Amino acid sequence: MTRTIDEILADARERLERLEPDKAYAETREGAVLVDIRPAAQRAAEGEVPGALIVERNVLEWRFDPASGARLPEATGHDLRVIVLCSEGYTSSLAAAALHDLGLTRATDVAGGFKAWRAMGLPTTGGTAG
Repeated sequence: MTRTIDEILADARERLERLEPDKAYAETREGAVLVDIRPAAQRAAEGEVPGALIVERNVLEWRFDPASGARLPEATGHDLRVIVLCSEGYTSSLAAAALHDLGLTRATDVAGGFKAWRAMGLPTTGGTAG
């Protein structure tokens, strides 16, 4: 059986309670972990969110699986609230669904990604792209 990326994305998003940027920001102020999965070049061009944990997409599962020897100190258990951020909110949905597969069922992502975050006037730094 084959599926398109649009079908896979839709299935991933059905599992998430996606957050608008302002809601994600509020949750991070209450202790949720905001995780920026964009590659370094994209962060340099677009800017960053102060305080976001940088974990590039290719290692995300290893860093947040509580049973992994490569986990981050922040990966304290399956009840951790992880909010994933990418550029526009597509890759982050797939990444958050992958965290669900690891048992981190409170993981979600930012609808519209970094671009929506910045457009809403939430805190950012740097970036060379407009």
